[in-house]
Amino acid sequence: MKKRIGALLLVGVLAMGTLSGCGLAKKDEGSKESSGDDKAITIAASAAPHAEILEEAKPLLKEEGIDLEITVFSDYVQPNVVVDGDEFDANFFQHLPYLENFNEERGTKLVSAGGIHYEPLGIYPGKKKSLDEVEKGDVIAVPNDTTNEARALLLLEDNGIIKLKEGAGINATVNDIEDNIKGVEILELEAAQIPRVVDEQAFSILNGNYALEAGFSVKKDALVYEEADSEAAKTYVNIIAVKAGNEESAKIKKLVEVLKSDKITEFINEKYDGAVVPFTE
Repeated sequence: MKKRIGALLLVGVLAMGTLSGCGLAKKDEGSKESSGDDKAITIAASAAPHAEILEEAKPLLKEEGIDLEITVFSDYVQPNVVVDGDEFDANFFQHLPYLENFNEERGTKLVSAGGIHYEPLGIYPGKKKSLDEVEKGDVIAVPNDTTNEARALLLLEDNGIIKLKEGAGINATVNDIEDNIKGVEILELEAAQIPRVVDEQAFSILNGNYALEAGFSVKKDALVYEEADSEAAKTYVNIIAVKAGNEESAKIKKLVEVLKSDKITEFINEKYDGAVVPFTE
């Protein structure tokens, strides 16, 4: 069961970006070692949007006297291994459920230093253009991986289309639908496939990154999407992770502060058009 849970959580992490494979994709110049120096931070990250956001933060941290050294990884194991092994100060690529599962399976001691952004699922129009038009028999396509299907079902519940069994939460499946209020048909598809069949269903629920790749604007095209105070957003917020005990260090606190600053918030909002949303606590 533990292996299955680990695999499902990994699916959730993979939904954060479009990288695949393993190993190191790109390195800044110079070796990367966790530094006790308060004037430097070494950080492991996935390429998009994480490293892009960090690059924007780099000059802001420089103004604070801190050099940010970014290394891009193309897998979702080594960034945790190198932080736990004191080779890097922090990483930025994952959400907390994945981190907690990783700690349990690998015996690592990593913690969140702060939540930075989330990538919202949205309900997009297809054959019908408004949720006011939902009626019995309408087909709604949802991602079929466990993490994102649960998020999709929660989004449908938040909008009065279905009601889930009490406590189903982020582990919900179609079997947890207690009341199909509108009598819709839930069509489970691979997340990457849904953008190609949007026009064939009444409505579709897309991951933020797949929506962006397909040319959809989350803010302009989605009828509704996960809000910052939703259970899914709070659960799957992407975090800065560090080795336990380092979350209170001055330079890590400054990193989180800069990443949550107005300038970075504005950058995220402008660049990603709602596919990536700054997380506010």
